Amino acid sequence: MPIDHLATELLLHIFRSCDSISDVLNLAASCRRLHRIFNSTNKVQLLASAAEVEFGPLQDATQVVTHNVSQPAHLIRHAPMSDALLKQIIQLGLAARKWETVYPFKKWKTDYAIRRSLTEPEKLRLRRAVYRLWLYHRAFHTRAYDRFSRSLRHVVMERAQLLHNWSTAELAEMEDLRLVISDVVQNHICPSNGAIQRKFRKRYPESTHQLSFNIHLNYPPPTGSSPSAYHQQCNDKNPSDLFGQHFHTAHPSNFTESSAKIRSRFRNDLSHDPGYEGWGDEIPHYYVVQDMMKLDPAQVLWLREHAPLKEQVEDFIWSLGGWFRDNGETFGDTLEFVMRERGDDVGELRAAILNREMGIVLE
Repeated sequence: MPIDHLATELLLHIFRSCDSISDVLNLAASCRRLHRIFNSTNKVQLLASAAEVEFGPLQDATQVVTHNVSQPAHLIRHAPMSDALLKQIIQLGLAARKWETVYPFKKWKTDYAIRRSLTEPEKLRLRRAVYRLWLYHRAFHTRAYDRFSRSLRHVVMERAQLLHNWSTAELAEMEDLRLVISDVVQNHICPSNGAIQRKFRKRYPESTHQLSFNIHLNYPPPTGSSPSAYHQQCNDKNPSDLFGQHFHTAHPSNFTESSAKIRSRFRNDLSHDPGYEGWGDEIPHYYVVQDMMKLDPAQVLWLREHAPLKEQVEDFIWSLGGWFRDNGETFGDTLEFVMRERGDDVGELRAAILNREMGIVLE
């Protein structure tokens, strides 16, 4: 029997069995009857059902999308599904899906011989950690929280209230992801002078060129009287919003860095020295990474893919405003505070994550 001869109830069941939004849309476009059924029923709910499988948990993604300063971040918000809300959730989901590809490369960075893809339950835990960490960034890594207020008692308690929404095991998932993001920031977006030196020698072992590292303060002001096109793009749009407009770059299968980007960072000519790409030695580099960890998961990916040069990253940092610089992230401190309140040790938690006893991957 042709599929379009089946009862409407069965066809709706097939729609609800789809595990991706593209499957739902392709099924709806396969014949006139399916197209009619899709448009005549609650198509938003059909798409939301597929999005739950592909990008879920949607409840956690909804908390990020619906967050605003008029309501404390730790309060759970319930919003009816709509076309506009679903589009925003998909943008977050695209970023979360990309971390499914990035995470294994960093998690099994040293013991790469046993590296593998994540299982479906692990992918779900990873996406959940992305959304929850994203909510924390959106709530507390803003210009409203400068470096002078980060240690105030009521501010610390406000941050801790959000973390108290989740169990210790769920906090371990977030910390696991945060450590992976930190690896991306300090090795790809803001590599130290030592990292640049090692990579340059590995790439050009026969070169005798001595790299010229920048000894001045980081975050120099943008050169020229007017912002560059890249700087203007950063001012006009948040990188989180750009994910929905560049699906071909946001898709997990397209995470690999192009050879052109690698050559641009390590090219050595009269106008560019690879040493210019270094972000300082150990101590100044540590504080740079702490600043950059205030970026949300989509911003980190966006810079990883679209800002291969240090000057481009600096332009983006300046576009965020003065509150961002010299004002490190607060999640690590807040996690330590919450763990102490629960009578646990954050050091033991991180050791368990390292040994894969807690976190996203459990072995």
